Amino acid sequence: MKILSRRGWDITDYGLGKWNEVGFALITLRNGNQKNPEKYKKVYAEKLLMLKEGQHSPMHFHWNKSEDIINRGGGTLIIHLYNDNGDGELDDTDVLVHSDGREYYVKAGTGVELQPGESITLWPHQYHDFDVKTGTGDVLIGEVSMCNDDTTDNRFYEEVGRFPEIEEDEEPYRLLCNEYPRG
Repeated sequence: MKILSRRGWDITDYGLGKWNEVGFALITLRNGNQKNPEKYKKVYAEKLLMLKEGQHSPMHFHWNKSEDIINRGGGTLIIHLYNDNGDGELDDTDVLVHSDGREYYVKAGTGVELQPGESITLWPHQYHDFDVKTGTGDVLIGEVSMCNDDTTDNRFYEEVGRFPEIEEDEEPYRLLCNEYPRG
């Protein structure tokens, strides 16, 4: 079986080897493939992400993808926002926020808090990271976005990897989304 849309489960520690501090657990439920639109006509993706209290997901933006991030349940999700200055650096200009039908500006670096049920739209070149407000518990995050391509569409502020190095000591029972044969 050849799967090109990288659906399935995934974990990441961003290559830092500190999953309890920096990482995510994810399931990509739906995804198209913009590089092969004839075969994969779907133009959107849907993910579930689990961020444990005490974990962090590093500052990054997407070159092309816009996405809605939804706090599906659990604690309070914090998303720090910056604009890209055009050279890949964090800009100090105010950031336009689109959240649940509201539009407003926040100062660069502001942590926008999302309670369960709340959402935010993130645009290309809009830097963001993910944290959990201390004392509120783990957060189940939903993402509905344009097609997802983790190999070419992520720009991390600090150099990190997207997929972890895993040393297998036995045959995998379930393949990760990046382990399916490429076609």
